[in-house]
Amino acid sequence: MKASRGVRLTPVPLAAAARGAVALALPLLVGVWTGSVVPAVLAGIGALWGVGQDGSDPYRLRARRLGRMGLAAALGLLAGELALRSGHPAAVPGCLVAAALLAGSVSLRGRSASVSGMHLLLGVTIGTGIPVPGPWWQPPLALLAGVVLVIALSATPWLWRRHSIERDAVLAVYRAASEALSAAGSPGAEAARRRLTAALDHAHQVMGRHLTRRTRPGTRLNALRGAFDIALRLGEVTSALVWEARPLPRHVRDVPPLMAARLLPDGATAPAARRTAAPDTAPAAVPAVPGSADSPALRALAALAAESHRARPAESAARLPAYPWHDRAAQVRYTVLLAVCVLVAQLCAQFLHGPRGYWLPMTVAFVYKPDFAPVLRRALHRCVGTVVGVAAIGAVTELTTDTYVLIGAVAAFGAVMAVGVRHHYALATTALTAVVFVLVDMLGDHRALYSARILDTALAAGIVLVAHFALWPDSARGRAGAQTEAALAAARRYRDLAADAAPGQRHALRRAAYHRLAEARRAVAHAQEEPGRPGRSLPAWEDAITAAERLCDAVSARNLGGRGPASPGPESCGPKTSGPRSSRGPGSCGTTPPSRRPGPGAERREPGAPASRCTAGCAVTG
Repeated sequence: MKASRGVRLTPVPLAAAARGAVALALPLLVGVWTGSVVPAVLAGIGALWGVGQDGSDPYRLRARRLGRMGLAAALGLLAGELALRSGHPAAVPGCLVAAALLAGSVSLRGRSASVSGMHLLLGVTIGTGIPVPGPWWQPPLALLAGVVLVIALSATPWLWRRHSIERDAVLAVYRAASEALSAAGSPGAEAARRRLTAALDHAHQVMGRHLTRRTRPGTRLNALRGAFDIALRLGEVTSALVWEARPLPRHVRDVPPLMAARLLPDGATAPAARRTAAPDTAPAAVPAVPGSADSPALRALAALAAESHRARPAESAARLPAYPWHDRAAQVRYTVLLAVCVLVAQLCAQFLHGPRGYWLPMTVAFVYKPDFAPVLRRALHRCVGTVVGVAAIGAVTELTTDTYVLIGAVAAFGAVMAVGVRHHYALATTALTAVVFVLVDMLGDHRALYSARILDTALAAGIVLVAHFALWPDSARGRAGAQTEAALAAARRYRDLAADAAPGQRHALRRAAYHRLAEARRAVAHAQEEPGRPGRSLPAWEDAITAAERLCDAVSARNLGGRGPASPGPESCGPKTSGPRSSRGPGSCGTTPPSRRPGPGAERREPGAPASRCTAGCAVTG
């Protein structure tokens, strides 16, 4: 983890690392002790894939995702095994192509579907590439047992930490709000506000299923819902204060942690808040900031702080909007390309290795995931991780071939993989490569394949990159354009909100706008990492997103009772942008915060006046 250049440190997930070590080592130990090594290895493969999809989201969502992934992988393994046992020369390639078509058709429909589709294809590659003795039903059940073990290890803390994940997510919003208030009036204000948006997005996703359920008064979940509703309103107030662009004193910056100490008293709130306020008290007012006595945002913060001691669940946005994926034509293109890449990889594997040529199509299934990360970066990390993993497991086997030592190495690599899936894909690939070598060796394949697997990985990555950038070079660009278009439309809906709209509707539109703008920013960053066609640059999507974020901040200030932003001058509107799905995009429409507004003689519009539009199509409302 790096701390330089403003990169925020992320704690090492020790609990997940421990789960990864136990989940991978336990089936192998049981298999060695009982003599059932083959089912144990298959259970280890299931645990390996389960560790790769373990996460820190709420326990029920985690168990549901792992369960769907396990079922898809087991069905894929069964289909591949039956195709291999049939003995027909076209059965294995046909099964792989059919699985690739099915996996590709669902992979761009959402994150959960993408994970299930990928593991369906992975199950088929293992089933068609590794002959397994015994009855046909045993391998799928063994693999599913490994996934169930990961589910049990991952979800067991629910028994004594039932809502701790939700509580931590809501608490993070208050901390992010305090950081944003601290950065107000500084060059880092917008970045801090974006971190607040990310914290709100995460808390909203974590709390999503609880927002539509009835809760009994006085319960922990009811208190969490009340704290989340206050957090939604705090986000609006904080955005307005950031838009005002004036530094705030410490007693204003400390309001969010004081509120958190009152609303979430049984956890690790900020030390300053614990020293300043007792759990049964709440700040009744926010002292005025010199020169800003008329600030509606400060008055709203004071009212919200006074209300926090009697927070009750209110009407809030029940679900975050699903961000747009590729259209049907793009889904069909990805499906066909994935199937072609898998077929070419399988033919190359049969030519190079004959049977047991699973590594090439398996690597294609892992690498060709344009919805997970830029394809070029993913391919490079896969190659680097494979080289390092081969070197690591090669060093271990040079020292010893003792079974228990190798199982210990699998446990260590399982812990590394659990960390890698949260921090760096190359690190996760390093651990996965080493574990697979041990598992295959325990199945009886003692061939020295170190150099062959490195070449196979490079060949599979080359197949994916050639197919992707030759036949679909604008995939990331198209998704970024769709995401940006949807985000700007959400910002316009928030801008056009009626003044007498219900608070629940206002917060829902505000959250949808900021959430989609954050997703669009990530999609644009994704597109910027992908090489495009020579001489073709990306439109100014990032400038448009920044302008829309500032517009939403200004609308938040307007909704709290203040004046809207001054009408932008010509210099505040950037050039028009164009995307693959829209011939007109918004310009970089700026807004003028109170501290930089024109003087009394400048023209101002009343709140009910019509919107002033930039020449590029981005409206700024008063």
